[in-house]
Amino acid sequence: MAKPTAITNQIRTLRFHANEMTQADLARQVGVTRQTLIAIEQGKYSPSLEVAFKIALVFGVPLEEVFQYQPEPERGKPA
Repeated sequence: MAKPTAITNQIRTLRFHANEMTQADLARQVGVTRQTLIAIEQGKYSPSLEVAFKIALVFGVPLEEVFQYQPEPERGKPA
């Protein structure tokens, strides 16, 4: 089982607000497979920087509105 990434995203919400854009439509616009987009949306795969920017451009929003980085606390250090 793949470990979830420390990167979360708002892709599903953005697709919903973009007239319920399908995963296939978004994948086609950014140049990845639907399977890749599903894995990114579910947090199972971190996109390349280029793909992340392309996704943000499709929705016309800043990168930070699509993706958020939430690192795990280091062991032995308080959260």
